[in-house]
Amino acid sequence: MRVKMGRRELREQVFKLLFRAEFNEKEEMPEQCRLFFEDEENAAAEKNREEIRGKLDRILERLEQIDEMISNTARGWTVARMGKVELTIIRLAVYEMKFDEDVPEGVAINEAVELAKKYGGNESPGFVNGVLARFV
Repeated sequence: MRVKMGRRELREQVFKLLFRAEFNEKEEMPEQCRLFFEDEENAAAEKNREEIRGKLDRILERLEQIDEMISNTARGWTVARMGKVELTIIRLAVYEMKFDEDVPEGVAINEAVELAKKYGGNESPGFVNGVLARFV
């Protein structure tokens, strides 16, 4: 197991867990985290797991507020109409842009577009970029 994950890897792990939150009750998320980290592919040092869980918890605490911001900003789109992958990426990026002082807005957008390229469909990067650009 690697000792130190880079910011991109940490962000990707947060994205994967945040995606699970779409399909599980909030009370189930501690168990989902445990199962997530048991998977060989997601193995992480304890320090990284704490950082990932902490960021996930902070996002989940503000999820209603974040979704409201997205719905108010993404013209013609509600969170209910967005694809789950794109919505999860946008939620993570909006959290980073508005509530995480360690992440510059440009970095949050760029990293979101990279996640969209990796996990979304052909239209995902442009859609994610377009929605997030409205926040700047």
